[in-house]
Amino acid sequence: MAFTDLLDNLGGVGCFQLIYTGLLLLPCSLLACHNFLQNFTAAVPRHHCQGPANHTVAATNNSGSWLRATVPLDHLGAPEPCRRFTEPQWTLLSHNTSVRGVATEGCRDGWVYDRSVFPSTIVMEWDLVCEARPLRDLAQSIYMAGVLVGAAVFGSLADRLGRKGPLVWSYLQLAVSGAATAYFGSFGAYCVFRFLMGMTFSGIILNSLSLVVEWMPTRGRTVAGVLLGYSFTLGQLILAGVAYVIRPWRWLQFAVSVPFLIFFLYSWWLPESPRWLLLHGKSQRATENLRKAAVMNGRRDEGERLTKEVVSSYIQSEIASVRPSNSVLDLFRTPAIRKITCCLMVVWFSNSLAYYGLAMDLQKFGLSIYLVQVLFGVIDIPAMLVATTTMIYVGRRATVASFLILAGLMVIANMFVPEGMQTLRTAQAALGKGCLASSFICVYLFTGELYPTEIRQMGMGFASVNARLGGLIAPLVTMLSEFSAILPPLGFGATSIVAGLAVCFLAETRNAPLVETIEAMERRVREGLCKKDAEEKREEISLQQLGVSPLRETI
Repeated sequence: MAFTDLLDNLGGVGCFQLIYTGLLLLPCSLLACHNFLQNFTAAVPRHHCQGPANHTVAATNNSGSWLRATVPLDHLGAPEPCRRFTEPQWTLLSHNTSVRGVATEGCRDGWVYDRSVFPSTIVMEWDLVCEARPLRDLAQSIYMAGVLVGAAVFGSLADRLGRKGPLVWSYLQLAVSGAATAYFGSFGAYCVFRFLMGMTFSGIILNSLSLVVEWMPTRGRTVAGVLLGYSFTLGQLILAGVAYVIRPWRWLQFAVSVPFLIFFLYSWWLPESPRWLLLHGKSQRATENLRKAAVMNGRRDEGERLTKEVVSSYIQSEIASVRPSNSVLDLFRTPAIRKITCCLMVVWFSNSLAYYGLAMDLQKFGLSIYLVQVLFGVIDIPAMLVATTTMIYVGRRATVASFLILAGLMVIANMFVPEGMQTLRTAQAALGKGCLASSFICVYLFTGELYPTEIRQMGMGFASVNARLGGLIAPLVTMLSEFSAILPPLGFGATSIVAGLAVCFLAETRNAPLVETIEAMERRVREGLCKKDAEEKREEISLQQLGVSPLRETI
């Protein structure tokens, strides 16, 4: 008997599972706000060097209006953002031209910013423009480094200490570090607290998904995983609305951080995963948690009949195979787990690289940043609806592979759209981002189903580390545009296609019960190979009985 049979006996996907999943997915929606927050808090407004009496009309003659300017104009007639004249110059306004060959210098007296859209950002506050612009990208890289470290730390802790403890701590850490980011006034402090916030991203997403998957019967796991994706979509839409209403970056940072104090308070009520409790010899607590779930699902009688012995019998064979401790080497020690780990390393890295390459610089599209944020969120709804349908009726492997390959092809195709067609470029990029977001959510669920409970959190943490490496490298790939404009989209598209091909080497998990231990996973793979060999042998015997040689048939 599998543990999922016990969950079915206690009500299946009942009231408990629905409420439990909702309480876990609500924080995930606001977590998405933090993931894309720097699109708004670090937006780069139009700017130019500070100078006296810029663009003041000084004279008019038959040739047109002239002004005495301290800032040169670019080819579009806009002020140059990083240079100014050493001496004010006469400039013909009607031709939008600037005096050529005149000595210029850097912005010694600071910058003038256009505050019509963003009254304040970290770029304005700490002048992260021109020579200091890489510091803006550094802040995002530090956040992603925190996500990477958090994936390694919280993934390991969750397998040792349980899912609930690291999750509760992550809520508190995000609330405190987010509020501190808004309070302190130095760029160094901002980076430190952004790093701590990044760590909590991994702690929340990995443990939330594991708790949902481990409390769900088999038939409910697909919908639960996709609901996680929709919570991220909701978070992107919430971010666009909140950022539109709250423009100052400090108040925006504070507004999306404080709610995690509420999540921290009610998370104490959430019961621990019964699978983890049983595998670590805490059958009494597991039984109590299952009884609570049975009562909420209207199965009080079934819950009262539960005992430690009955509950343990559903997972006894797996408990006997569990080693007292696990390390990251267990992800490579045995053939089946090693194959899963190597394929998922490629998939998570490539998916994250392409995803953040598209989603973390919305200003490059030349449209309203709020509109682009909404578009990038709304496109996920139909994409995930298609992903849900195909995961249920076709399978996880085909769904993830198809979305990754399709996203890669769309990103590459966008290279051939002219620069002036910004609307088309934005729409096509949004479609590619929708495919990548759907594949990201699908691969979260797929990974949780592929790894056994014994090392599930460690495996997901390790896979997430590879995803964060992709997120770290994405800005570096974008910088290749200085050498050739086709290199970034070619890199993002090619890696996405390679990831799609790597998925084809993984096993299908649709309608399959979760595996509890490494030994059980290896046994399942061996039995699958033996079954395949037996089927091939039966087919060969059948052909021989019909007087047909398999060898002749292939010649």
